This record gives sequence, structure tokens and C-alpha cells, in this order.
Amino acid sequence: MGKSVKKSTRKYEKNQLKDALERRKAGAKIKQRQQIKLKRKAKNAEFSRKNDDEHGAAQSAEVEDPIAKISVDQFFQDGIQIPKKTIKAQRFKPTEDQASRPKRQKQGQDEEILSENSGAQVSDLSDSDIEESGEEDDIGMSKDVMDSLAEKDPEFYKFLKENDPETLDFDENANLSEINDLSASDEEQPRKKRKKTKSSENDELDEQSDSSVVQIATVEKWTKAMKKHYSLRAMRQVVLAFRAAAHVNEDGNKHKYSISSPEVYHNLVITALENIPLVLQHHLPVKESSGKSRVSTDSKKFKTLTPLLKSHSISMNHLLSNLSDSSTIKATLSSITLLIPYLVSFKKLLKIIIKTVVDIWGDISHTEAIRITAFLALRRLMVVGDAGTREAVLKALYQGLVRSNRNTTIHTIHGINLMKNSASELWGIDATVGYATGFTFIRQLAIHLRNSITKNQKESYKTVYNWQYLHSLDFWSCVLSEHCSPLREAENGKESELRPLIYPTVQITLGALRLIPTAMYFPLRFHLIRSLLRISRATSTYIPLASSLLEVLNSNEMRNPPKSSTLKPIDFALNYKAPKSYLHTRVYQDSIGEQVVELFAEFFVIWCTHIAYPELALPVVVMLKRWLKDVKSRNKGNKNVKFSNSIILLLQKLETNSKWIEERRAKVDFAPNNRVGVDEFLKGFDWEKTPLGAFVAGQRKLKAEKLKLLEDGRRKEEETNKKIDRGHERKEIDVSESSEEDSS
Repeated sequence: MGKSVKKSTRKYEKNQLKDALERRKAGAKIKQRQQIKLKRKAKNAEFSRKNDDEHGAAQSAEVEDPIAKISVDQFFQDGIQIPKKTIKAQRFKPTEDQASRPKRQKQGQDEEILSENSGAQVSDLSDSDIEESGEEDDIGMSKDVMDSLAEKDPEFYKFLKENDPETLDFDENANLSEINDLSASDEEQPRKKRKKTKSSENDELDEQSDSSVVQIATVEKWTKAMKKHYSLRAMRQVVLAFRAAAHVNEDGNKHKYSISSPEVYHNLVITALENIPLVLQHHLPVKESSGKSRVSTDSKKFKTLTPLLKSHSISMNHLLSNLSDSSTIKATLSSITLLIPYLVSFKKLLKIIIKTVVDIWGDISHTEAIRITAFLALRRLMVVGDAGTREAVLKALYQGLVRSNRNTTIHTIHGINLMKNSASELWGIDATVGYATGFTFIRQLAIHLRNSITKNQKESYKTVYNWQYLHSLDFWSCVLSEHCSPLREAENGKESELRPLIYPTVQITLGALRLIPTAMYFPLRFHLIRSLLRISRATSTYIPLASSLLEVLNSNEMRNPPKSSTLKPIDFALNYKAPKSYLHTRVYQDSIGEQVVELFAEFFVIWCTHIAYPELALPVVVMLKRWLKDVKSRNKGNKNVKFSNSIILLLQKLETNSKWIEERRAKVDFAPNNRVGVDEFLKGFDWEKTPLGAFVAGQRKLKAEKLKLLEDGRRKEEETNKKIDRGHERKEIDVSESSEEDSS
């Protein structure tokens, strides 16, 4: 038997053990903090001993100041020549202003003094000096260390923040000075030649970096160094200057550089966008293998360049958010596309960039070229990124698509179609992630539909009957039709993982289609039927749509005689709801009739070569004949001869195609239960050569010509409006100039 636990022990565990453990943890953290301080003091003491040993002789004897003996006139005539010892002393002796500041801030400034004021002297430092500066850097805490400490031990991080906030101070530019050490070792010239030319080139670069105002000559030297020698030192200066350019004309931001003119701004931005990816590609080449791109993130060089890369990416993201020039936006997006392999490991930064790029892709006011460039950047992310990155891209794409579809006009419809067609392509890059995100968003659409049906509120249907819901369903029809087609599946050698989404999408679309079966929402019904026809045509999935079209024919709107009207024909592509003024009018009835005939023909032409076509068309033929008989009666009927004639023509084509199939079906020698024979019947036969197919091909050609005329008219109208606006602007300028002359 085990030894029984004493009552006092149990009581202690129940009442006091928790507090005792917390006290021990707090004590351990205090000890840990004290140990950190002791290590810091030991490093400072060791550093000061080395400094005293190296400069003991200089401190014991009085050193004559060479500048003190020179007169003022002689000083300015000879030029400012600071001895190297003075510069070296500047590295170790802080000024009074620096001594009063926190230690980490002083260390960051010391590094800044080295890198900015004397690049040649920094490159001439010995290895021991570099090690000493490295030890000095280790005293402070970098931002990455702070972030990792906050994640691994949040309690200790909170304790330091409350009791020793100076420990958490950091300088965001401090890590960038490590680039100077890299640039000294990455020159591609031979060592002997480098000794002759390197110091002069570095002198030129660092002389330019001393001045805070960027000149054109400075940008040209940076560009030359980056193109010719892939200089990391020059790239660092360009990153700092580019950050100032990205935040130009913003109050409250102090940067190392300032931009002197628009020409300098333009040259600097172009230099940064074009050459920084080239330098990174030289020092950190992207490895391509099996269609995937990879960058070695474990190398010392990548870790050293990480602060530089993050700073430049943040600057580009900020610049994108404030740009209005089309060419610069396009160049920035292209530069981001080249940098994507280097950014995939920075998840938080990547989410910010994705959001900015998606906003540009979804902004219909941008040109088509800019939006395609933004899409290419997102596609690059899908190819290079992992599953988490791909999911973030797909979610941001869908949300951007929904946000941009609030209003559909003749000026925005082409941009919306571009978004749907381009976004649908990305859902097939990773079918597993595509299925997960697609299922989530389609489920949201189903929830909205269910709520609109179950709620008894008066306007609950408006959550479904709007452009956003309509375009969302149409978008999923584009996705499924592109990636679930038999041809695409044959190329991949397997069935698409997105195919299970066909059934819920069709069911939701049919439910939304019949939610309010009134004549006012016939345009919405036609939109959804076209979406379902796209799925049926691409995936060879039978969807019963004839009943939805017969409901339109049997409505009061189509059976009763219409009223005469002078209204323009309604454009069904730009409307999901008919205005009340169109109801019961001749123009609305004619427009609906054209849509019904076209959709009936498009539905049956999908199956015009199928062996069961006659049985499929027979019920519809019977219903159409019955409808014609009713509308032609004297007492009741719509008395619309134009519409009746179009239905008669459709009936003729349906019956002719049925007879054509029956003639060929009579020649087969297999039974209906022979699935292989049924599938092989007229397989590969050109559908346009069938009676119904020839009719539909002619209808499509006429429709395309009509749409072309409308598009030409729209473009001419836009050009005319632009000329009128320019004329108004010129008049306003002339009026303002004349008023200024009168006042003067």
C-alpha cells in the first residue's frame, strides 16, 4: 500500500501551493533579470579594458589637437580634414548629449555615425573592431528578439515592460549597419584590384550619404554601384532614401534623407524599384525546382538583410497606398512580384501587402493593365507561398471581389468580369485550399438564403436580391466551370477536388432564383440561369432549367396583352430588377420574350448531340404548344405576334433536332443499358452542324455584333464626355487667369 498523504500536506497544496509557485516564478524572473544585467556589466567592463589597453598611451600623454593650432582663415582655405584618430575617438567617446541618452539609443547612433559619415573607415576596420562592435550591438535588444520574447514568455516580457522599459528600447535603423560588413566581403572583383578601387568608390558613396538632401548625381552613383557591383552598401542608402520618398510631404516623420525635386523623386523611385530586386537576386538567388521557388532563409546573409528587406517592403506598401500615377503603380507592383520569394517567411508583413494589392486589383477606377499586374503579383504569391499564404490570398481576393460589386453599370461591368475571370483561375492552383475556402464562402451564401426564407421580415429578401450576392453566385459558377471540366480533369489525370461543390452551388442558385417569382425580378432569374448554364456546359452536368423558363412564360406578365410604351428596351446585363414603369408594357414583354427564347435554345443545345435528346425536349415541346394555343385565343392571350413567332421558330428547331437524333439513333446496335455505347454516341461530333446548333450559332453571332455596336457607342460617349470636361477645365483656367489680371 502506498504511503498516505498527511492532512497538513493536502491542506497546504489546496490553499498555499499556488501562491508559493507564483512567488518562485517571480523570484526566478528577478534573478534572470539580474543575471542579464550582470552579463551586460561584464561585457561593458571587458570592452572598456580593451579600450584602455589599446589607447592607454594616448590617454596618459597629452595629445596635441592639430586643429587648435590652425587659424580660422587657414582652416577654411585648407579645407576640412578631420584626422582618422579623431574619427576613431568619436566611435568610443560619446558627446555630452549622447551621454544623457539611454544606452541602446547611443549604441544605435554610434553605428549610424560609422555607416553614414565614413564608409571608407568602416571598411578599413580590423576584424577585432568588427567583433567589438558586434559585442556592443548584442548589448541592446533588437525588435526580432523582443517579438520572440513576447511570444515565448509573455509574463516576463510584461515584467520587463513595467520594471525596466529601457531594456526593450530599440532603433529600427540599427540592424541596417550590418550591411556594411556584408558589402566588404561580397565584392566580385579580385582582392588586389579591390584594394585600389574599393576605398575610392566607398568614399564617393559615403560622401554622398553625408548630405541629407538627395541630388541627381547621388542617385546616379547609387544606381551605378548597384548595377555594376551589386553593392549592398549602395542598396542600403537607396532603401533609406526610398523610405523618405515614400513618406514625402508627411508631417511628423523624420528621415535621414530628404528629396530636393520631383526629378530626383522619380529617378530615386525607379532606381529602387528596378535595381533592389537585382541586387537581392545576386546575393540571395532564388532557387527554382519542380515549379516552386525557394530562398535559403537560414543563411547568415538572409538574416542580415532581413531588416533591409522588411523596411523596403513596408515603404513600397505605403507608396502603393498613396500613388495615383499609373506607370509608377505598375512599376511598384512589378517590383513587389520580384520580391515575393523573399517575403513569404514574413507572414504579418505579407498580409498587409496582400490587402494593398487586392485593393488595387479590385479598384475599377484603375486601368486594366494595372489590375492585371496586381493579379500577377497575387498569382505569384499563390505559386510560391505555402498553404497559409494561399488561403490568405484567396480570402482577400473573394472579399475584394464582393466589395467591388456593390454597383454594376455599363462602365464597371467589364472590370467586374475581369475580376471574376482572373480570380477563378487562382482557385485551381491548390485544389485542397481552394475547396476549403470555397466550401466556407458557399456555405455563407446558403446561410443568407436560409435566413431570407425563414425570417418573416418584410425586406429580408434584400440580403439575397442584390448585386453582391448575384455576382458571388456567378463567380462560383466561373470557378467550377473552369476547374471541373472533363478536359481539365483529363489533363490532370484525376477528378477535380472542387467537383463536390457543384451540387451545393446549383441548389443555392435554384433557391435564390425562385425566392420571389414575380415579373419585377425576371432579370435576376435570367442572370442566375446563365450562371447555371455555364456550369452545365463546362462540366457536362444536367441541371433542370426548363421549368424555370416555363414559369416565366406562364406568368401574367407574358399571358396578358401588354400596354404600349415609348420606354427604351431594358438592358438585362445591367439590371437585376425591372423598374415599375416597365411592368405590363410591350417593350418589357418583348425583351423577356427574347431572353426566354435565347435561354431555351442555349439550354437544349448543350444536349443536342445526346442520345436522349428527343425524350428531354418532348415535355417542353408539349408545354410550348399548349402556351401558344392559349395566347392565340380571342378572349385571352397576349396578342404579341412578334413573341409568338419567335416561340414557333424555337419549336421548329427543337422538333427538327429531335428527328435528326432519332434517325441516327435508329442505326445503333446497343441497348439503352449499355453505358459505354450511350456515352460514345455522336461523341466528338461538331454541335454547330446539328439543326439546333446552327440556329444557336447564328443567334450568338447576331448578339455579338449587337454588343459590339453598344460597346463602340459607349466608348464614343466616354471620349465625348472627356473632351467636354477638358473644355470646362480650360474655361475655368482662363476665367481664373483673367480675374487675376484684373485684380493686378
